[in-house]
Amino acid sequence: MKLPVVIQGGMGVAISNWTLARAVSRFGQMGVVSGTGISRVLASRLTDGDLGGHMRRALESFPLPDVVQNILKHYYVPGGRAPTAPYKTPPAYTIKPPVFLDQLTAIANYVEVFLAKENHHGLVGINLLEKVQMPNLASLYGAMLAGVDYVLMGAGIPTQVAGILDKLAHHEPVSYRLDVHGAGPDDDVRIHFDPARIFPGIAGLTGQLKRPGFLPIISSTTLAQALLKRSEGAINGFVVEGPTAGGHNAPPRGPLKLNGLGEPIYGEKDVVDPEKMKPFGLPFWFAGGYGNPQQVQSVLAAGATGVQVGTAFALCDESGMEASLKQAVLRQVLDESAQIFTSPNASPTGFPFKVALVPGTMSDPEVYAVRNRICDLGFLRVIVRNEDGSINYRCSAEPVDDYVRKGGQLEDTEGRACLCNNLLATAGYGQHRKDGAVERALVTSGDDLVMVGQYIPAGKTSYSAEDVLRYLLGLPRHPSAPQSA
Repeated sequence: MKLPVVIQGGMGVAISNWTLARAVSRFGQMGVVSGTGISRVLASRLTDGDLGGHMRRALESFPLPDVVQNILKHYYVPGGRAPTAPYKTPPAYTIKPPVFLDQLTAIANYVEVFLAKENHHGLVGINLLEKVQMPNLASLYGAMLAGVDYVLMGAGIPTQVAGILDKLAHHEPVSYRLDVHGAGPDDDVRIHFDPARIFPGIAGLTGQLKRPGFLPIISSTTLAQALLKRSEGAINGFVVEGPTAGGHNAPPRGPLKLNGLGEPIYGEKDVVDPEKMKPFGLPFWFAGGYGNPQQVQSVLAAGATGVQVGTAFALCDESGMEASLKQAVLRQVLDESAQIFTSPNASPTGFPFKVALVPGTMSDPEVYAVRNRICDLGFLRVIVRNEDGSINYRCSAEPVDDYVRKGGQLEDTEGRACLCNNLLATAGYGQHRKDGAVERALVTSGDDLVMVGQYIPAGKTSYSAEDVLRYLLGLPRHPSAPQSA
């Protein structure tokens, strides 16, 4: 199949949902679903009653109906929960997850990919994070059961993933070496996933699975070289992401310096020359600020296969961003008041994180000041080896006393946001707490947020994924859309 010029960015949590990915894929480019936190997303959709029936339709296609019925028994609420009722939340991952959690995680990824690929033959990828390691084995397997075409992974150095894909295609047991704070040089802490144990009999029902292509997301040619040298399986291309992209950014190369606003300063060393990607002999796409047709043509002329674009799709009709929040951000863009801040400390990962400054969200200082610190989802928890050799889990966004008690440094808690809960709220799944509080959204976007007005057809206040693709590819507007002057 012909490689796409445009890869739609994999924005979590549930912003790059199946609806968006399907629209992009059906247009002939690569749609990408986000697998980050998808177990909670599926549970929430079921708790909300699955009013469109899409989750249950996808679940019905899964080859093990007993497993599906167990998930429905746990989370499905006919007609949906009461408006102020809390969402039912899956347990947080540990290095020895219960079988049910691996089943839920795998099936949640299966559902998202199944729906994105339903009734067409376009390319669909899934985006996962190296920083969110513990769910990744189940996530990969579930996506492969649904026939995912590509796996994209950033926020770290994913040397293990390509080899894991090779094994999972044959339903073989796999393990994932985990990053452990305080581990010794000989420590080898792993999480394990055996398809035959998690889904007994499934190999006989599905046969050998398609091995998806693997596209690591990198920020430098040095990282590309390291991956090609150390990867445990074949790499099929790269997404080269610059510091203007939304979500997590790679830290600047060299000592961290901040500008007058408190943002990390990036320099020439953080910009990748397309000429230096050519010798690797693999397809590559540039990401971060490539949201207009002139930039697309420029990177194509420089030898790139195409571009990955996120921000433009984050605010389109099909994205998973909660509708009123999406309209509020679009209004900021049209009023020329939209602002992006690259926060050096909002993310518990320690990576710089792009934040859109939207009143009433977690980027609002007044909202942040009264938040309740909590870690009840745990996707961004780090594993810690205690002095006595035992394993613990901590997150710099959890209650300060808890974090310090677990050996964390007090200064590491300053300015942290619970991205797990905040990004779920951005997709409309904010948790309702017993004290009446509701988790607030946190919008992330690339620096070119201010430019998304270019995708809006004349006379309208919103735009579709097709509007974005037609603009990027230099195609005329859809015949039914008003033509811009």
